[in-house]
Amino acid sequence: MTGEQHEGPHVVAVSRDDEHRFSKPVVDEVVLVAGWGIEGDAHAGTTVQHRSRVARDPSQPNLRQVHLVHAELFDELEPTGHHVAPGELGENVTTRGVDLLGLPTGTVLHLGADARVRVTGLRNPCQQINDHDPGLLRRVLGRAEDGTVERKGGVMGVVIAGGVVRAGDPVVVELPEGDQEPLQPV
Repeated sequence: MTGEQHEGPHVVAVSRDDEHRFSKPVVDEVVLVAGWGIEGDAHAGTTVQHRSRVARDPSQPNLRQVHLVHAELFDELEPTGHHVAPGELGENVTTRGVDLLGLPTGTVLHLGADARVRVTGLRNPCQQINDHDPGLLRRVLGRAEDGTVERKGGVMGVVIAGGVVRAGDPVVVELPEGDQEPLQPV
């Protein structure tokens, strides 16, 4: 980004990769396609694209078309010696000002002018995080004071309305109506 100041929730960076690698390079913009994901990203598709999940059942619906991470996580990790930049955790969209982990299942995130992503669940951090940065896994996957598992690796979602998303775009949160279910790993 060019040092612009943003008020309110916004996109910090967008990333995509056409190959299955852990980190994704930051790009100027991504194109979200309804029911598909990020155009040109290896994880796009109507059925599951993550290698471990394909091995178990390639016909599963893809609930992980878009991966979002809050930049506040990077701020939290910095003093622990883990210097994480947008795209390094494999996310497509890095946000600031949105409590992604606190959202209920089914929340719709309006990204930029047109794109909409329905949040399906939490990313379940895996060993690849330690392969990227030794010791990082224990910082993003641990136990809360009450003993529950705490997953900080971002959220996953499906594209329900397409559009172009760029750094600096606003993020608007639309909570689901009715009973709100906490996010679970997907």
